[in-house]
Amino acid sequence: MHSLRLGFYLVLVTLLAACEAELPGIKTNAPAPAFTLERLDGSALHFPEQYRGQVIALRFWADWCPYCYGEMKALEPVYRRHHPEGLVILAVNVMQLPETVQRFVDELGLSYEIALDRQGEVMRRYQVMGLPVTFIIDRQGIVRSRIIGESTPEVFEQAIASLL
Repeated sequence: MHSLRLGFYLVLVTLLAACEAELPGIKTNAPAPAFTLERLDGSALHFPEQYRGQVIALRFWADWCPYCYGEMKALEPVYRRHHPEGLVILAVNVMQLPETVQRFVDELGLSYEIALDRQGEVMRRYQVMGLPVTFIIDRQGIVRSRIIGESTPEVFEQAIASLL
């Protein structure tokens, strides 16, 4: 019985240590990697140059992602509320046709920025392993946090609150 209890505690300590470890990918408190992508209207988007001085929620998504639909729709009112304070939501679609992306955006009535990562190059640069994922980037272009998987407007608000 003693060895079983000891084994349990060793596993528990290992799991707790893993929770404290930095996840693979872009590190927090480091500059966000620069990139150029195409917007839905065909114009070029230069990140981070065009967004200096703003708080950025850089979201990676696709319409086949089971969590992206509800989450993207739920973030629209958050964006509208905080955009005057300098919040930009930049939703990067991963490897889908512009027509598919446009239908999805129209269906949800999204007003925040949409970019097309047609070849998945930016997704790889940011080491995105699954969708959705959001990087919260401060006004100086530094990655401050990352939200992996589905989140709620409340979690999102908490992530941006101190940066606005």
